[in-house]
Amino acid sequence: MSTYHDPAESSHPYRDPTPMPDNVPKVQELGTTSAPLKSAAFFLGAHCKEYNEDFMLCKAENRDPEHCLKEGRRVTRCAMDLITKMRENCAQEFEKHWNCLELNNQACFRAVRTEWVRQEYYHCRKDERTLNKCMFDNSFRLSTAPILTLLTVHFYQGLVKTIPGSGKTPVHEIRNPIFTDVQK
Repeated sequence: MSTYHDPAESSHPYRDPTPMPDNVPKVQELGTTSAPLKSAAFFLGAHCKEYNEDFMLCKAENRDPEHCLKEGRRVTRCAMDLITKMRENCAQEFEKHWNCLELNNQACFRAVRTEWVRQEYYHCRKDERTLNKCMFDNSFRLSTAPILTLLTVHFYQGLVKTIPGSGKTPVHEIRNPIFTDVQK
């Protein structure tokens, strides 16, 4: 007779032993948690724009998960490429920013004690500025895919982060911002 084990209390993650079909390209998983992905989100969105759009069009075309495995693998490969380049060129800044997101997420939980509060960028604007500066300065090394939407590349002028349609100074460029949880 077997004993029930709660999967949430497992000491190791579940790995499905069923191999992927041969027609699906093999790709290694990212192996990152939510904080590094959120830290790199703006850069991932722009760096992998074409692959993301192909994947979303495929999903809109057919809701069968197996139908879009190839496109999903391309998105994963592109994200792996950018995360690797971020670790090579801006490792300290990247790690400091995602650690800030991770630690402030836990601090918010202790303060609220009722639910998890999402990892918010405004807790970590100083670290975000240093990461952005490093990414902008190293953009010529990072750019292998066309970067269009949120980030635009000028190879010798560096990387510029813009949010289309906002019409305001991007929050990471404000000199002395005041961020608070309290509303007036």
